[in-house]
Amino acid sequence: MPILKSLAVAHLKVPRAGTLPGRSSGNPFEEVPGLEEEEPGQLGTLPNGTSCGRRATLERLAGLAPFRLGWTPGRRAGSPGNNGQARSFLGRVLPPGIRRSSADFGLLAKLQGTRAQGDEEAAGRLAFLRLGRGPKPRRASLAERVVPAGEAAPEPPPKIPEPPKMKEPLSVLEILSLIQQRELARADEHILELEAEELASSGGCAPGPSKVEGAGGGRRARDVALLYEALQREMWALVRETLAGPGPGAGAGAGAVAQLGQVLVQEEAADGRRGPGASRRLRARWAEAVARAARERLEAAAPGAPGGLAAQLEALRARLLEDMGVVRGRLAPAYPAGLGAFGVYLRGYHGALAEWLSAAARRRLPLADRYALLHWHHRVYPREVLGLVDMVALENGELGSLLSPGTVRSLEDECVTDVKAQTRAALLRALQEDEERWGSAEEPRSSLAQDVCELLEEHTERAPRISQEFGERMAHCCLGGLAEFLQSFQQRVERFHENPVVRELLPDTYISRTITLVNCGVPLRALAERLARVGPAESEPAREAAASALDRMTRLCHRVLADLLFQELQPHFNKLMRRKWLSSSEALDGIVATLGAQALALRRMQDEPYQVLVAELHRRALVEYVRPLFRGRLRCRSARTRGRVAGRLREDAAQLQRLFRRLESQASWLDALVPHLAEVLQLEDTPSIQVEVGVLVRDYPDIRRKHVAALLDIRGLRSTAARQEILAVARDLELSEGGALSSPRDWAFFADIPVPRPPFCLSFPLLLGRLPLSRPSLACLPRLRPPSPSWPGAQR
Repeated sequence: MPILKSLAVAHLKVPRAGTLPGRSSGNPFEEVPGLEEEEPGQLGTLPNGTSCGRRATLERLAGLAPFRLGWTPGRRAGSPGNNGQARSFLGRVLPPGIRRSSADFGLLAKLQGTRAQGDEEAAGRLAFLRLGRGPKPRRASLAERVVPAGEAAPEPPPKIPEPPKMKEPLSVLEILSLIQQRELARADEHILELEAEELASSGGCAPGPSKVEGAGGGRRARDVALLYEALQREMWALVRETLAGPGPGAGAGAGAVAQLGQVLVQEEAADGRRGPGASRRLRARWAEAVARAARERLEAAAPGAPGGLAAQLEALRARLLEDMGVVRGRLAPAYPAGLGAFGVYLRGYHGALAEWLSAAARRRLPLADRYALLHWHHRVYPREVLGLVDMVALENGELGSLLSPGTVRSLEDECVTDVKAQTRAALLRALQEDEERWGSAEEPRSSLAQDVCELLEEHTERAPRISQEFGERMAHCCLGGLAEFLQSFQQRVERFHENPVVRELLPDTYISRTITLVNCGVPLRALAERLARVGPAESEPAREAAASALDRMTRLCHRVLADLLFQELQPHFNKLMRRKWLSSSEALDGIVATLGAQALALRRMQDEPYQVLVAELHRRALVEYVRPLFRGRLRCRSARTRGRVAGRLREDAAQLQRLFRRLESQASWLDALVPHLAEVLQLEDTPSIQVEVGVLVRDYPDIRRKHVAALLDIRGLRSTAARQEILAVARDLELSEGGALSSPRDWAFFADIPVPRPPFCLSFPLLLGRLPLSRPSLACLPRLRPPSPSWPGAQR
């Protein structure tokens, strides 16, 4: 034993390497300037009441486990103490219920640095002591000492139920470990407990808190803040990973998502206790994290897909459907129902998509990409994405529009401007190319109308599929461009017919080229009418301008064709209303044969302009037929002559009627004209003639009294009273109906028939020889006949 004492004394007095510097007593809990917040030289006490004057070295502390003390008399190392609690190192220095903070573990980490060296020295010392003490003797058990040998052991006393063990709070590192293991709900519960402790310590629950406690409270607040940051990092990482498909987040399954939802519920309840100024608003931050994850997913789906914006939008559509399917099928059911997880994810993706589209709209896009963007915004997204994902949200309008109304209007304006410029240039180019082929002797196939319609219909059919308003604006734009094109087209057609070089073309070639130009107007007129119906009300002036240009062009071509035809018919018309005409039908047969032959060439014209041309030919043929009659080539001096003329007129009228019915003329109002003239010539009694004149004035409002007077002269009616009665009918009808007598140009007939002026009479005495006259006589002299005006097209 002297050896042990000497060893013990030597052990206590010999200084050891690694002793804490600057400590007079070697106590690790003694406050040192710069390490703790206590004043220098002040000796305090530990929280359990133990004095800080006890000496301790790093070797002694390093020989102990960082959480358990070594052997003490009457207890094995690591066994519970007298109160049933585990005797840890921090448990010895902290009273029961005090949480180990991050600073306490920092101290142990510092002490742990010398543990390896202390373990080797302590093991050698204990081995030497066992050699001096000898083997440990066997001690009698408690039962052998209490109960003598040979007696029965008494029954053990009944077990007294132990009081419930106090749950030791988790440390900061242990809570952090739970967060890293993604036991988020448990970790949040402990963080809330730690936050409550911090609020209790800083809220003045105990009067006059010491500086040590105040310093601990500040550290605890920092621990709470750092733990919340770590918790949110794991939560938002979990949000990203669950959307990214197979991976750590997806492998965690619905349990991790459910814990995330439980944390949101717990924090929302805690925010109600914290108050508005101290609430953490994790639910709002969760929605922001979902929006960030959605933005990353969409940007990754369409970074720069080949094929332009249309391909990128298709990739976005596929990614949206894929991700919202995952949300609906796996993620949303794992969240608590009160969070409305599906709506949060849907709004997050909707907002991210709105940002992507707004950024795309701000770029300078070509026309095709603008069309694709507007169509995707108005049609594809509502029908093929929202319509499949959440029709209720679509119907309620909860999400709003992806693009602002101003952005949509700007895109539409740019589209309209580009379409106007591109179509104008393309139309003029097509017209120039087609005009170069008009004067060629060959028979080219013109595709001008087809090219124009395809060019404009590409835009007028695409725009209404985006929106009705955009379709109306595009129709108005295209109608304006079409009206400008048709005006230029009409002017070039006029130059074509006025060109002397064109006269050198063969008649058949010239007629064929003219028919081709007329046929171009039919589909262009239909296109203009359709655009006017689709467009807004202000499209009417453009429609009228387009129709006016086409009408002028069509009338010009019809007049050219009619002039060519009647130049060939004019010799036959010159034979009418002569004495030979009464006995021979040669003249009319030539007219009918020529019209029938030329009508075959006109059949290549489209139906609508063909009907107009045939009606004009019908009208003009009757005008040329009746014109010689009103010139006074025939004078009926007897009833027999009037009967022959009337009969011949009826026969010719019937033959012409059959001809134009065969040519499908729609001018049926001309069929009764010649028979009415024949009746006026043949009737004898004045009342019947008055009735026929009334019918003529009613059916042909452009007839005038000079025409009626010419008819009366032809039939030889010289009675002044009868003439006045008949002419009075025409005068009365003219005065009663007034403006109703003016008819459209298509119905004009007698306006194109000139009538020679009636003879005028001079009153002067005539001296015949030497026989005086008892009264002055009237000398009637015929008026000079003015030169007959030629047909405007006859000079061509």
